Amino acid sequence: MPQKKKKTKKAKKIKKTKNAKLKPAIKAKTLEKRSSVPGQDEKPEIKKVKKQPTEKRVYNLKDFVVYPKHGVGKITSIEKATIGEIDIQFYKIHVEKEKLILTVPINQQSKLRPISSINQINKCISILKTKPKIKRTMWSRRAQEYDQKINSGKIYELAEVVKDLNKNTDIIADQSYSERQLFEKAYERLKSEFEAVLKVSTEEVQKKMDKALGRAKISEDA
Repeated sequence: MPQKKKKTKKAKKIKKTKNAKLKPAIKAKTLEKRSSVPGQDEKPEIKKVKKQPTEKRVYNLKDFVVYPKHGVGKITSIEKATIGEIDIQFYKIHVEKEKLILTVPINQQSKLRPISSINQINKCISILKTKPKIKRTMWSRRAQEYDQKINSGKIYELAEVVKDLNKNTDIIADQSYSERQLFEKAYERLKSEFEAVLKVSTEEVQKKMDKALGRAKISEDA
């Protein structure tokens, strides 16, 4: 009987030593948790988010640029003005086709783009040579889509509108009034960019475009 009592005492001692070892480990974990949670005295670190730099493309005087809603324009001057104690630099752009003068701040020129390259113009000519896409949707919806493409400022989309609305003729009866208006708007926008890039006369550009479109040659008197 006394031998059994000794065993139980030993077992109790082992348990106590185990608990003694665990207690400091538990205390350390709780301290870590407390330290990780920001208290009243501790302030959490606030990382400063840097503002995205505004893209500033440098354009020079007499450079041609494209403003999506108005087409090709020419930079006539680069001016400065003070508005609310802030110095602002901006471009003055003359859009000859629409007889407009646009004022575009240099730090808000995301809508502007340079005129296309000769390779892009050649790609446009190849687009004009392809067959028009015939859509079965309502004209009002199609007209909205065409108008969005014209004002997108993307030259390939502009070429697609010209190609899709082309009727291979100058006869007004072959097109509705709204269809004719959209075609002329897209045609003139594309033609003005062709002129700026190729640096040739309006007549030469028109011949080039009409040849690609396969339009019937009708004299101005007719």
